[in-house]
Amino acid sequence: MVCVAARVRTARLRVPAGYRPYSAHDKHSHGEQAHQPIIPETVVPATSSTSLPPLSAESRAFLARLIRVDQAGELAADLIYSGQHAVLKRTMPSIEPLIKHMWEQEVHHHATFDHLQTRHRIRPSFLTPLWKVAAYGLGVGTAAMGKEAAMACTEAVETVIGAHYNNQLRTLAGMLEQEATVAGGHVSPELQKLAQTVSQFRDDELEHLDTAVQNDAAGARPYWLLTETIKGGCRAAVWVAERV
Repeated sequence: MVCVAARVRTARLRVPAGYRPYSAHDKHSHGEQAHQPIIPETVVPATSSTSLPPLSAESRAFLARLIRVDQAGELAADLIYSGQHAVLKRTMPSIEPLIKHMWEQEVHHHATFDHLQTRHRIRPSFLTPLWKVAAYGLGVGTAAMGKEAAMACTEAVETVIGAHYNNQLRTLAGMLEQEATVAGGHVSPELQKLAQTVSQFRDDELEHLDTAVQNDAAGARPYWLLTETIKGGCRAAVWVAERV
């Protein structure tokens, strides 16, 4: 399990030369992590716009996909923890506060992307009803298998989502750098805030991953089959939700 956690930490966004964190605040203690979105030191938020700046068609399409897939993913995470909480609060009350804490964070993530989706008029995934049923079923099913299976589910889901958010952050960092170059060091506050939001949510998801590892995820049976099946399902869901 140390190897699994180490691989995930190594995959987190690294700080390129000439960049600095968006904020000096670092709520976690992992040595190799870069916890905040990376933006050029010369970036100054623009004051003349309160919406996303004029972007290329390719960049607008990326942002639409980002909001669509992240809204679907956070909806699913909300429902996974909801399903786990419904079972474990009765079968294992001692773990209920921990599940509730992670669930509350996912509720916040979900609400944030719901707001962004409405604000920018991004259509939701056409398969939203499927994501709802599958996510709640996964939460209930793994919790019914026991605490270890529920934690293995969290480990698998958050491993995929942490990597997914890292990929988005790399693209957003490039967009901010390009915009700052074109606009004399100014960027849209909205785009900058989006990068900060994605970075913070990435950190929350990886905190959940660490929690799962520390709470006997490896004790699930069959551990490898369970986690690899869930990872495969999550990767497929991300790919589909971006497009459909």
